[in-house]
Amino acid sequence: MKPSPLLLALLAGLLVLGIVLGVCSALAVTLPASFATLSWGLLLALLGLALVDALRLRRLPSPRLERQLPGNLPLGRWSEVQLCLHHDYGNALQVQLFDHLPGEMAFEHLPLRIDLHPGEMTRTSYRVRPLQRGHFHFPQCEVSLPSPMGLWRARRYLPVSGETRVYPDFARLYGAQLMAVDDWISQLGVRQQPRRGLGLEFHQLREFRDGDTLRQIDWKATARKRTPIAREYQDERDQQIIFLLDCGRRMRSQDGELSHFDHALNACLLLSYVALRQGDAVGLATFAGEHNRFLAPVKGQAQLNVLLNALYDLHCTQQPADFAAAVDNLLSRQRRRALVVLVTNLRDEDDQALLGAVKRLSRQHRVLVASLREEVLDSLRQRPVEDFSAALDYCGTLDYLNARAGLHERLSAHKVPVLDARPSELGPQLVSSYLAWKKAGVL
Repeated sequence: MKPSPLLLALLAGLLVLGIVLGVCSALAVTLPASFATLSWGLLLALLGLALVDALRLRRLPSPRLERQLPGNLPLGRWSEVQLCLHHDYGNALQVQLFDHLPGEMAFEHLPLRIDLHPGEMTRTSYRVRPLQRGHFHFPQCEVSLPSPMGLWRARRYLPVSGETRVYPDFARLYGAQLMAVDDWISQLGVRQQPRRGLGLEFHQLREFRDGDTLRQIDWKATARKRTPIAREYQDERDQQIIFLLDCGRRMRSQDGELSHFDHALNACLLLSYVALRQGDAVGLATFAGEHNRFLAPVKGQAQLNVLLNALYDLHCTQQPADFAAAVDNLLSRQRRRALVVLVTNLRDEDDQALLGAVKRLSRQHRVLVASLREEVLDSLRQRPVEDFSAALDYCGTLDYLNARAGLHERLSAHKVPVLDARPSELGPQLVSSYLAWKKAGVL
């Protein structure tokens, strides 16, 4: 409980009055004796009213609060939290309310000033924006109640607990459920080259059309029907994709509001969505994390929810990446040939360890190394050199990029494709590579 601005203003007024009376007495200015009596009487009356008002405030019940918290929140997006207050007050009150949020969430419109009217339920809301993925707990709400005469304010804590999960931002994916996959992908800047009827898996027999090749003709069906019959093929739909995700210290780099690790998660989930829609199975394996996880490849749209629930609380660590151990672990779990997408941030010191691990992995699986490139490197390379410090930055950047490019070339020389992309561009480029390989039938 603390005094309100009204009580402080009244006390300040009485203090000024007392100072004026004291100064007049010191200067031998004659004032009526009733002035002093009046000032003390006002002070005692105010103290009495303040005491009565404080007792009434202590007896005032706290409002009842319900928090309607979404079960999951998208990372980096503003979401609304609804609050509902119930009360039995006979008079209108204006209260202040502040919700105790986790430290990893930004907020707007807090604290709230709410007018409570007799016999009415009051609804209000505020906005939150998660800055980190994971599982979060809302412990309580804090409400500031005014006293009946407005001389005091009491702080009450309402134990309204709540929990929510913060997932990677996939509102754009679920908003595209009614679109065709090709149209949706084209909106992301992914380009596909149409390849009609030339996949590897037999689909159906149909009449010969203009544009069909002679090798598509099924001669036995043509003899039976006595009209040209062509075979139509489709892309194979029973492939397996496994993401080998680096959770080590090199993924902690930050570009904008999201770390490289968050960009990598978004890219993996983006490709998972497309691959599952194409009928392929998707799985996941992590390394260099606190608790490495493995999800076997499974087909079906339900697998995307499984991936989200497995990844939403995954964070990168300070551990170095051990590519050899990661490959050994994956080879012991995944026997069937699959497309393994190794998502990491390649450095020049990765030369021998990475090359040996990837060569062993490529003997059994198709491997794609997706390396995230810091955007600051591109900006430093394009920045004008105007002084000695800028020259040092430019030369250091070029030396680092050249060493990195040399590692990419050595991997390519061993027939290991490397995708070098900025974090924000990784998702569409992964989808483009996947679709290109699928169309070509090399998976």
